[in-house]
Amino acid sequence: MPTERAADEVPWLRRDQQEHWIALMGVISTLPPALDAQLKRDAGLNLYEYQVLVQLSESPDGSVPMSDLAMMARGSLSRLSHAVGRLERSGYVRRVACHEHGRRTAALLTDAGRAKLEQTAPGHVREVRRLVIDALTPEQLTALGAAAREIVAVTAPDVAAVLDTIGR
Repeated sequence: MPTERAADEVPWLRRDQQEHWIALMGVISTLPPALDAQLKRDAGLNLYEYQVLVQLSESPDGSVPMSDLAMMARGSLSRLSHAVGRLERSGYVRRVACHEHGRRTAALLTDAGRAKLEQTAPGHVREVRRLVIDALTPEQLTALGAAAREIVAVTAPDVAAVLDTIGR
């Protein structure tokens, strides 16, 4: 006879599930700092600042309202404001009025910011290749992408919607 489980009882992870979970936590805790270290060493940017520059570069006019940019870069408005401040001091970004969105402020990628991104991207891609792409077989990479999309669909549906439009 099957064992009845209380409604609030949590089913523990099986050994194989626990091993996969621990491996994922290892990636989550080691990959961002490794990418961050390369960017700081080679470009004087942190990973979050680099992501902000990338998001701005993908906008047709190089500008994105600050609240939208915070959502896109997966950070709070406060964190974004500090990052944009650092990028402004370096001349890579300017804050501008966002007239089509009322009284909002947007971040605008400057020519110097675009040049910095173009200069920085090859080293970053090289590091992504070294740490992730070249470490996996094509089949593993396909499985990783599929698994990542499924997890993002649960944890951040707004990001999943954006990911679904990339490369398709």
